[in-house]
Amino acid sequence: MTYVVTVDALIPKSSPEMDPLQRAGAVALIEDGFASVEAIEGPDGMEVDLLDTIVAVYPGGALLKVFVDAAALEFAEEAVRSVVGELLERSELLADWQIERCEVELHPELAQESLAAADGPDAPPDDLADRKARHIESPTSEDESEGYDAEAQAEVVRGQMLARADQLRSFSPVMFGVLDDEDDEDEEEGAIEFATSPEDAKLAAGALVYATDILVDELFQDVQTLTEEDTTAAECDGPLWHFEDLPGRYALQYDARFARRFLVTVIAMTTRFTDGSFQQLSCVAEELALKLLLTETNVTLETFGLLDDGVSAALASFADNVYEDMDHEWLYDDSMDGIDESAVGETLGVAPMAFKAWFTPFNEGRYVHPSAADEPEGAAQ
Repeated sequence: MTYVVTVDALIPKSSPEMDPLQRAGAVALIEDGFASVEAIEGPDGMEVDLLDTIVAVYPGGALLKVFVDAAALEFAEEAVRSVVGELLERSELLADWQIERCEVELHPELAQESLAAADGPDAPPDDLADRKARHIESPTSEDESEGYDAEAQAEVVRGQMLARADQLRSFSPVMFGVLDDEDDEDEEEGAIEFATSPEDAKLAAGALVYATDILVDELFQDVQTLTEEDTTAAECDGPLWHFEDLPGRYALQYDARFARRFLVTVIAMTTRFTDGSFQQLSCVAEELALKLLLTETNVTLETFGLLDDGVSAALASFADNVYEDMDHEWLYDDSMDGIDESAVGETLGVAPMAFKAWFTPFNEGRYVHPSAADEPEGAAQ
């Protein structure tokens, strides 16, 4: 069975944060290390196949997503912890790093469903499209009559989201529409009629972190599907989670290489959200990535009955504050299909929208992960 193992590796607490050059070096060392590994020996000599890896390095360490084929979840986690530990130890520059976390992240409601169903008639369907439909649909009255406690499950998820809110370190409650001290004075004078409550802002922040895990795992599955079929999103026989939600007129260009670059972009962007280093969205791909994340967040909240007006307003404020403009929405306008995007961009006075520029930084001050960045001109594809 294929598992996605999440690894958090941190630099020593006494060490200064890595600068951009050091981060690029760490990416190269870790990726080169994984490139030399074909299979990992798990517990009791059980072989675990290494299928794919994504490496995102930030100032305080690295977030790794390791795709492996293993007989059991425990074997996957132990094997990945072993190989990552070995990769760090054999590099002088990374030898002092510590593995903070190494686990397969199971979304509680789906894990509970799988365990309860086992191989019985209620087991989750093998077909990915059916599983996607089940994943996002709300419980039916039949579910409730068989003992499904929707309110209790919603409270569990709500608690998990609130517990993760502090991980969104780059954004203060003000970004979600909560009044700051100056706004408080205006409110007392009657100048402000509506503001987000701190409670709604906290739930919205935690929901973004919660949905990030879901989005990344589902994008991993999309990458695997496009890689195995060696095709594009437009021609793919298997169902996809998210690449069908990107601008449709470019679907013939969403191949496995694009999918990997987009996944790295999502990880790099959300890493900056959580490590406190985010300043601005870097490129068109990040604008589209945020659109997918906001959609996933809203769907997840709605699934558990947690998307009320206050939380919805908090997420809307967050989007308004993070997006510098909404020019990327033009990419979804199919009436513009076949028209030169660069020429239209100049006419409308918007940022370059051409597909080939999606991963190009808006300016020199924007960060794009090395694994997603454009290749130098003349480089082999």
